[in-house]
Amino acid sequence: MKFSRVEIQHLLRAWLFVSLAFAILFSGFSLSGVFVTAFIVSAITAGIGFLGHELMHKYVAQRYGCWAEFRANNFMLGLMVLLSFFGFIFAAPGGVYIKNHITTKKNGIIALAGPATNIVFTVIFAALTFVLPEVLMPIGTYGTLINAWLGMFNLLPFPGIDGSKVLAWSKPIYGASLVLSIVLLFIVMTAF
Repeated sequence: MKFSRVEIQHLLRAWLFVSLAFAILFSGFSLSGVFVTAFIVSAITAGIGFLGHELMHKYVAQRYGCWAEFRANNFMLGLMVLLSFFGFIFAAPGGVYIKNHITTKKNGIIALAGPATNIVFTVIFAALTFVLPEVLMPIGTYGTLINAWLGMFNLLPFPGIDGSKVLAWSKPIYGASLVLSIVLLFIVMTAF
């Protein structure tokens, strides 16, 4: 994958704000060791879920010969952190911008790559809960929950969200993906 210096700055900024918002949600804001721990756990779980999601969009788009770069949305980053103080997260830190003409099918595949990555991460983090020592268990637990939510949320069929692009490409693939993400989220919410 090819990255510009500007894109790397945007990715790091978004990762920082996503991690901060989830840390505030998990522990409240303070300068304590608990908050620092929550920030580290958030950077690993929510941060990696976010990065993997966006980078997979980028990777697939570039495989199709497109110019693709992530850009952070500063307003949404600020709103996300603000809402975290009230016990709510709306994570829309930015997105991968793609240039070049692409078909509806390619656009749907690029869109599906992000939520599919979160579904894979859900399984990986769930598996980690069986092998991590107890002190690191929050990484497995939060990683599983966060990625299950990210996968399902991003498959909703609303304009601007990945699900709408997948639906425009293929109703059967959209339906199967959405059902899989809902079932996986249900299992995760029941088990964790």
